[in-house]
Amino acid sequence: MKYILMMNTMKAGAVGFPGWSEQDVRNHIQYMMALNRELKSSGEFVLAEGLSFPNEARQVRAGKDGLPVTDGVFPESKEFLAGFWIVNVASAERAYAIAAKASAAPGANGAPLNMPIEVRSVQAGPPPEFL
Repeated sequence: MKYILMMNTMKAGAVGFPGWSEQDVRNHIQYMMALNRELKSSGEFVLAEGLSFPNEARQVRAGKDGLPVTDGVFPESKEFLAGFWIVNVASAERAYAIAAKASAAPGANGAPLNMPIEVRSVQAGPPPEFL
């Protein structure tokens, strides 16, 4: 079954990697790359991407004429989506274990971040009664 693991991080508008040394940032990125290699090796990796900061995002809706209308930057929130993985695993428990490993990525001075990782199943499609 496929799951999306969504990495939520610091408050929107915050500086990326606040107060981290260059080596701390490097260690964090290397940890995430090693996790991706591990998932690829196990055959569980589907996709992983990091996302830009909210100041580069736009909310878009359809205008009366169907053309896109942008409302500026992403609204202020407590946290923002920093990146995600899509994994194909045998059970929810395995998805939770991968999320816990991602959560423990090192931060400043190598301390585990224990950042929240939201885990949700990826639906194969709409219920048959709606097709």
